[in-house]
Amino acid sequence: MLDDRSRTLLKTLVEHYIADGQPVGSRALSKFSGLDLSPATIRNVMADLEEAGFVASPHTSAGRIPTTRGYRLFVDRLLTVQPLEARQMGKMEEALQGRPASQIIASASQLLSSLSHFAGVVMAPRRQASRIRQIEFLSLAEKRILLIIVSTDGDVQNRIVATDKAYSPAELVGAANYLTQNFAGLDFEQIRHRLSAEIQQLREDIKPLMVLALEAGDAAMAEKTAPYVISGERNLLDVEELSSNMKRLRELFDLFEQRSSLISLLDISNRAEGVQIFIGGESGIAPLDECSVIAAPYSVDGTIVGSVGVIGPTRMAYERVIPIVDITARLLSSALSYKTDP
Repeated sequence: MLDDRSRTLLKTLVEHYIADGQPVGSRALSKFSGLDLSPATIRNVMADLEEAGFVASPHTSAGRIPTTRGYRLFVDRLLTVQPLEARQMGKMEEALQGRPASQIIASASQLLSSLSHFAGVVMAPRRQASRIRQIEFLSLAEKRILLIIVSTDGDVQNRIVATDKAYSPAELVGAANYLTQNFAGLDFEQIRHRLSAEIQQLREDIKPLMVLALEAGDAAMAEKTAPYVISGERNLLDVEELSSNMKRLRELFDLFEQRSSLISLLDISNRAEGVQIFIGGESGIAPLDECSVIAAPYSVDGTIVGSVGVIGPTRMAYERVIPIVDITARLLSSALSYKTDP
């Protein structure tokens, strides 16, 4: 437990470091803390905070910077969140309301990025797998086929399939008719289970085509419902702490591409109440060791379906970004609830 004096100095140090990114020395702490303390007393308190793991001393400076543990105490106990102005909230609401549901997710991601100046991410609602209305095969070349999938909601997906043999137009029509007549109204996972039991009844020459169609169909429908939308990744290139380590920056952008680890982190916020903050190594994801993730769940008609978040450096203005994430989640919940269009 820290006494009031130590908490005040730590709060001053974190706020000052966030503001200008330079290690904070005793003179600055004395000037901005509002405490009537001698430089020697401040140095003693800083030494105690460093020993407790709340601050650290860079080798090139006599000043100190906050550690992950220091940021955590600051965020949990010392932070004073700045409420958003009514005018700004009005602009946020305007950016999300009155749009088709299919556009709202991307708009929310862009809104988070533009307001925070970091990367904004929105985990899309988990949707039921699309069911198939019709499947067609169209020959493009001797061993290249265009797979056309029409779902029951009217969406059309195209996929080019490479085959080991050439198929005649009659064979392609026959295979497409078989899939449509026997499996219309099912999703690809259900088709896979049914077809695995019936595969022996198929003609040998179209069995490989059926397998390729299932694989390509799965991939096409998965692309239709991306797990999350991320905007403003390039903003992170302007963050000195991140851009100075190109290896780690590449790992961070690889993380955005791979998706699975970030989805797992966002899933945690789906199971929690309110805003969740992961600072540095707390995320358990190595590329985020020098980043913080601020996330909050959003709901549709009262059911939590996804989360929104901002990814930025640990040295971010938490008091400003936290309400941006919180309000965006609330506005997104309102905008998506009662929507019936896709």
